[in-house]
Amino acid sequence: MPYKSIGEMYDGLKKVFRERDDRMEVLDENVLRGQTIDRLAYNAVFNANIDIMAEARTLIRNLAVSLGIRPASIHNLYEAMGRQECGGFTVPAVNIRGLTYDTARAIFRSAARNDAGAFIFEIAKSEIGYTGQRPSEYAACCLAAAIKEGHRGPVFLQGDHFQINAGRYAKDRNAEVEDLKKLIKEALEADFFNIDIDASTVVDLGKPDVKEQQRPNFETTAELTGYIRANEPANVTVSVGGEIGEDGGRNSTVEELTAFMEGYSDAIGKGVKGISKISIQTGTSHGGVVLPDGTMAKVKVDFDTIERLSRVSRESYGLAGVVQHGASTLPDEAFDLFPKRGAAEIHLATGFQNMIYDSPAFPQELKKEIYRYLVEKHSDERKETDTDEQFIYKTRKKGFGPFKERIWNMDQERYKTIGAEIEARMDLFFRKLNAANTTACVKKYVGA
Repeated sequence: MPYKSIGEMYDGLKKVFRERDDRMEVLDENVLRGQTIDRLAYNAVFNANIDIMAEARTLIRNLAVSLGIRPASIHNLYEAMGRQECGGFTVPAVNIRGLTYDTARAIFRSAARNDAGAFIFEIAKSEIGYTGQRPSEYAACCLAAAIKEGHRGPVFLQGDHFQINAGRYAKDRNAEVEDLKKLIKEALEADFFNIDIDASTVVDLGKPDVKEQQRPNFETTAELTGYIRANEPANVTVSVGGEIGEDGGRNSTVEELTAFMEGYSDAIGKGVKGISKISIQTGTSHGGVVLPDGTMAKVKVDFDTIERLSRVSRESYGLAGVVQHGASTLPDEAFDLFPKRGAAEIHLATGFQNMIYDSPAFPQELKKEIYRYLVEKHSDERKETDTDEQFIYKTRKKGFGPFKERIWNMDQERYKTIGAEIEARMDLFFRKLNAANTTACVKKYVGA
């Protein structure tokens, strides 16, 4: 239920915490982890009063920290992977587009069962828009889920595909870069201490020289890295990622990686911490490729490219390795190959979206209503060759924002069932990616 005032919210928490020596002390964690945190999470997302909403988000953050739950950067772990002091696993980074609080809860439950410390919650620039989740809201949901499930230690929040728009960049480079800086600042203020910069959209393949093709990319990435370093908290080194290959394009090469890294190193200057990982293209595309009948096309991932570029990125530049995007719809048998071939991180988004929509527990009438909305509001995005199934598959991600509260307010048994399905899926990812039993490694390099 929504709180009517900030005073009412604090009155309901008198037995849960107290202020002591300028910090918050939790008095009854069991009460907090009951309906109290559920209500705080709801108000952090849906309260119509923006002051109450903001205070709920701040409360969740402070309560989490008081329990030893802290937003953190994965940078030091990735540096250790670059030095080959630890590794052999691929870190799953999950984009949650809807049912965020309960999906994050399921992920924490799976992580606890698998002793997994290396996993990331992320949201892309585009997803922030169409799901209606600003960074502070997303962070509140993930931290509230950590409280609910009794998590302790780091929580890695990541800005995924903080991307340069090529069209706007061509018209006014400075304005486009400044807009992205505003989003970066907003994310940092929400404790997103992991930021993936994507300026691969402005790579100019019309140039005959690979370094000149990559120049707009590495110069923009260097400028944005410098901005992050100037604005990160004093005790945090934000993990920054770069990207050399636009997802869905041709596969990346060692020559492109080398050209980017050499140009980037020169552009960023001495004494400034650079990126800790690099995203590449290996044959996948975001969301996968949907066939006319609504089934997914089989995609062949170039694992040789992953292995080759990961090795070069570690041995020559000290990076953790390469990042694989667009992977969540791949067949299960593909996932154990990512750690074997040296991928540092893998991004998982559409597959979790599909699990929510396609679960037998998802209300069918609500799904029909969402699909009618997509036809009414987004038909301009439909290609002439699209079947109904292809159009719905490609646009249903845009149903999460307008129907966020309706999805959140499903009856308890429905989201319990969906949560169990997501939990089981994360179990598989932790096993396949060899990311189980990584808590000790995270504690060593990131801290408890």
